[in-house]
Order: sequence, then structure tokens, then C-alpha cells
Amino acid sequence: MNRRERLMTTLMGQIVDRPPVSFYELNGMDENPDDPDPYNIYTHPSWQSLIELTREKTDRIVMRSVPFINQPSDPMDELTTTNSYTNIEGCRFTCKTIRFGKMILTSLTRRDPDVNTIWNIEHLIKNKVDLETWISLPQAEQFGTPDIPGILRDEAQLGDSGIVMIDTPDPLCEVAMLMDMETHILLAATEPALFHKALEKAYQRLLPQTEAVARALPGRLWRIYGPEFASPPYLRPDFFKEYVNRYDTPMVETIQRTGGYARIHCHGKIKLILDHIAATGCSGLDPIEPPPQGDVELGYVRQHYGEQMVLFGNLEASDIENLPTPAFRMKIRQALQTGTQGEGRGFVLMPSSCPYGRQLPALAMNNYVAMIEEIERF
Repeated sequence: MNRRERLMTTLMGQIVDRPPVSFYELNGMDENPDDPDPYNIYTHPSWQSLIELTREKTDRIVMRSVPFINQPSDPMDELTTTNSYTNIEGCRFTCKTIRFGKMILTSLTRRDPDVNTIWNIEHLIKNKVDLETWISLPQAEQFGTPDIPGILRDEAQLGDSGIVMIDTPDPLCEVAMLMDMETHILLAATEPALFHKALEKAYQRLLPQTEAVARALPGRLWRIYGPEFASPPYLRPDFFKEYVNRYDTPMVETIQRTGGYARIHCHGKIKLILDHIAATGCSGLDPIEPPPQGDVELGYVRQHYGEQMVLFGNLEASDIENLPTPAFRMKIRQALQTGTQGEGRGFVLMPSSCPYGRQLPALAMNNYVAMIEEIERF
């Protein structure tokens, strides 16, 4: 069974030769050590062996958002100014300013050369008035057509080694990311009517875009990210139903109506919201973090929800960088045993994230090797 067959057979809930193994964001295609961009951490020699291991041994899942072409002019373009500058340490700052009537919204991000992430220094929405302003901003009524040749090229390049997974935020993600966590929690908990207006604005664009991509690229695996912004302890479980199920369920239905597989991405403590996640009708869930990062054992999720969902994950990213390899092997074996125990649709061994520093620690490399050795031995 080749790696593409193994992944697709798992998604269909059928028997495979062994569980697939994914390194999540690492896929062996996007990590380019020859890219001279100063913010490309993969130029460091410590990454080379892991890139090769990912390319040659994992069941590759390449995450891709789908761009749109033939888009009409966006009314926000005339209202928005973006400026970037780099300081003496090589940190790149990007300032975004939106002027709408008498209101001004600003945000500031920072990108460090040795860290593969973008930090939000100042969020666009800082209070209730800002959120009301954002809701009133104009939005393009049309969005063009999906640009699919890039996806098809990536699938051709992958060949039998893996699949492309379409990646999309949900409305909650788009709204919550506009503000810091404290402001998000406060407004979501105390201003539900206003918060729904914001979610509806994002939903009015995201759902038809999802429909267009699902029709153009049927039968693919998708990842819907953002539900964790309504997970405990941030918000009560009933808020999850309000802010996630109402908007994500139609997205899931649209994806799966065309033969696709919708995977809900939700970090953290999920035990009290598992029923709500299942109610979306999704056919996959990740990353199912083990305690103490999460609050539910993989065996419980497999027993109660495994017939509906392929379960992805159960290895914590921090363990890859910090746990001695013999102890990490034990966690791998436990995940494999419980993730495949009893009846269930399928299990994919996967960490919750990946290292994002320029120099990959030797311990992390050893633990990635252990994942491959244990999956091949299983």
C-alpha cells in the first residue's frame, strides 16, 4: 500500500496495512533549504535530515489554502494602508491602518528571523466600538473563482507519497484573530448579539467560498481551524455550540456533500465539547492532545466518537523537543495502541505542531526518527 492509498483508505474508514504517520506542518515540500529569504529557518543545516525523513518516510499531508482569481475590486483596498519596516535586529514589523469615516483601526505584527511565526503586537480590534466599526466595513459581494492549477500541480508532485489537504479558517477564527484573547473572551461572553453579527459577516464570505472550492476540488481532505477559540476554559461549552456549530456545520456539510472529508482542528481541553464537535458531522478531528495539555484520553475519544471520525494526533509538540527519546517512544506506542483499539474509522499518528526555531534540537530529530521507527515496527 503506497502512502497516498494509505491516507485515502484511512479517510474512507477502511482497513490499512498500518496507521499513517504525519509530521503535521512539516511535509517535505514546503521546507526549502535553498530559499535565501532571511526569515526561512530551514536554511539551517540542522533541518536537512528531518526534511529528508519527512519526504521519504511520512504519509505526507500538504496543507494548502485555495486562492481565487478573477476577483472584483475590493472596497477595502481604498480604506487600507500597509507599511513594513525592519529594525537593526532583522525583525520585520508590518503596520496596517484602516480609515473608515471618523474611525481608524490599526494593527502591528512582528516577524523574527529565527522564529517561524508572526507575533501580533497590536490587534486591529481593541474594544466593542472597534468591533462595531469592523462589522460596518464594506465587503466585496463577489470573490471570483478558485485557482486550482496550483493544487493539482502539488498533487502531481506528491504522486503516491501523500495528499493535499485544503485549509480554511472558520468564521470564529477570522473574528477572534482580530483581537487579543482577553478582548475576544470578554466580547464573546458579554456581547453575544454583536459577536454573532461579526461571525455572520465572515460566514457570508466563507461559506460560498467553501462551496466553490469543494465543487472545484471534490473528494479532498479539509482542515477547518478556529473552533478552539470557543473551547473551555475560554468560554462555556454552550458558547461553542453557538459560535462554532451554527457556522461550521454548513461548511462541513458542503465539503462532505462533494465527497470530501472535513477535519475539525481544535487544540486544548475538548472533553466537554466533543458532543458539539461530533454534531457538526465532521469526519476527522485533530490534534487530541493528551493530558495535561488536553483533558481527555485518546481511548475515550476512540470509544465514543471513533466510528464517525478519523482521529489525528495525540503526540504533544513540546514532548518532541523536551522529552527523552525512550520516554517519547512510550508515548508513541501508547498512542498507536489506543488509537487503533476496538472499532473505529481510523487513526493517524501526528504531533500537535512542530518546532519553529531556526536550529532544530538534536533531541527533536531523535524523537522524529522514533516516530518513524515505531510506526514501521507497529
